[in-house]
Amino acid sequence: MSYSEADLMACAAARQIRDGELVFVGMRLPLLAFAIAKRVHAPSAFGVFEAGIVRDEVPRAALHTMGDGANVAGAAWCTSLTNVMSLLGRGEVALGMIGGAEIDRRGNVNTSYIGRWEHPTVKLPGSGGGADIACLAQRTVVILAQERHRFVERVSYVTSPGRNLAQVVTTAGLLGMRDGELVLESVHPGRTVDEVRELCGWDLRVADDVGETPPPTAEELAALRASDVQTAEP
Repeated sequence: MSYSEADLMACAAARQIRDGELVFVGMRLPLLAFAIAKRVHAPSAFGVFEAGIVRDEVPRAALHTMGDGANVAGAAWCTSLTNVMSLLGRGEVALGMIGGAEIDRRGNVNTSYIGRWEHPTVKLPGSGGGADIACLAQRTVVILAQERHRFVERVSYVTSPGRNLAQVVTTAGLLGMRDGELVLESVHPGRTVDEVRELCGWDLRVADDVGETPPPTAEELAALRASDVQTAEP
């Protein structure tokens, strides 16, 4: 069964969504993860979008921005940014999905600056709602490419604290938080533990029960293809 790296990541993230949960959904792979979960194992999950939209069904056409007409059409609730962010403040969001430029061994995510904040070498997009999601969602999933310069001992700037981190979905494997530190829990098919550790900027711990990430099932891939959203690179 043929699938891409991004397909596997979207399916792995989707498996973190439980039926009936309120999920804060971002663009690209998080949107695909929500679509897969809705169609396969979590039909009663709700998606919350930062644009002020709450959905109980998958958008029927590809989205280029959260405010696209396809995201508004059929929405359960079209409201304000303040209202959807208040769902986080009330503790009603079970899972939030975010990305990042850097992540460190404590699960802290940086989307603000590379280098010293007074004179950064790179300016990044900033927090958006990332800090709110990481702090106020009951669980957080981070999705990003596993590259040594992204997985650092300590991020240049803590945009989103790793306090509620449940899983990091990467291009090479899945990491979980144990005893306040990221631990390698599974490697993707075709990857090795040593390879994943080499793509990390610190001495990455490996779980005693480390295994191989289950590949996408036929049902998951069918759900992904039916989403009408082109699979995006992480």
